[in-house]
Amino acid sequence: MKGGIIVHRHEIEQKIELLIDNLVNLNDPDGKYAIPLADGRKIDNKSFNYWEWTAGVGLYGMMKYYKLTKKEEVLAIIIKWFDDQFKELPVEKNVNTMVQMLTLAYLYEETGNPTYLPYLETWGDWLYHDMPRTKDGGFQHIVFGSENKQQLWDDTLMMSVLPLTKIGLLLNKPEYIEEAKKQFLLHIKYLFDKKTGLWFHGWTFEGNHNFAEALWGRGNSWVTIAIPEFLDLIELPENDSVRQMLISTLERQLEALETCQHESGLWHTLLLDPTSYVEASCTAGFAFGTLRAVRKRYVDQTYLSMGLRAIGAVTEQIDEKGELQHVSAGTAMGETEEFYKQIPVTGMPYGQSMAILALVEYLYHRI
Repeated sequence: MKGGIIVHRHEIEQKIELLIDNLVNLNDPDGKYAIPLADGRKIDNKSFNYWEWTAGVGLYGMMKYYKLTKKEEVLAIIIKWFDDQFKELPVEKNVNTMVQMLTLAYLYEETGNPTYLPYLETWGDWLYHDMPRTKDGGFQHIVFGSENKQQLWDDTLMMSVLPLTKIGLLLNKPEYIEEAKKQFLLHIKYLFDKKTGLWFHGWTFEGNHNFAEALWGRGNSWVTIAIPEFLDLIELPENDSVRQMLISTLERQLEALETCQHESGLWHTLLLDPTSYVEASCTAGFAFGTLRAVRKRYVDQTYLSMGLRAIGAVTEQIDEKGELQHVSAGTAMGETEEFYKQIPVTGMPYGQSMAILALVEYLYHRI
């Protein structure tokens, strides 16, 4: 291993499995990181065995690993998670709880279990027909306890638009695919920063502004993940205008990321603010998206070195217990840039998962 880069495939798999073991055992017994809601509920966004986006992204990372390795013990963890959750009361549908459907769609393809199909049908129908919309028809970023009226957030593309796409392909719903294309273009329209090539965290139609105009690391990394994933799913022809628009947008972002990558290989939580702390979950997301975009030839091979530097940095942040260090906790929309600098750092399911995603993608480059 040099500069954090692991060369041998079996060592990469060992590191991934260490991350998975840590992920499935994460919990928050004291409720330190729970989010209190006005109705008295507390949302546990740290524990794995809870239906929230933090666990949902973790499931997706494990599914990626299973699809590459076919390790049955990994598939068993995913199946058990859904079996356990389906025994509970139905969870509230929102942008962030939707991401579980992305993994469930792949799980249905893998197992053919007919009990999964009604969930995919019902949740896909809700997202397409009943998801609250902003002006111009964007998916409003509604989450537990917060309507976020007339707001667009960059993580919606990962949490809801990718699941809609996969369900549309699975259930032969071309209207879902067209809606997903529209959502990508709308989010580019309102969140892409033309000056830098990076993305703002959010936009509100109530005041028509980008809040703190924060070029937030993890928010940007969801975009870096989502664009190549979406392109890979829908397989548009090379001369398709939506495909060209998404690739050119991704290229602009990668150009900007090259200029602000820290010497350690990490990125700052505010990408262009060197006084903000370096953050590993966004780095893992950038590593995954960059390596995947290069492998699929959506972008030039010159970005490979940036992605590999990020892989090295992520690997160095995985401790002996399999916990990814330097991960920022759940982050709401900030009104000031200082808000992002004050977000605490702790082990989180999505940190584990984004590291898993990054290392799984890196495995393809070691074949």
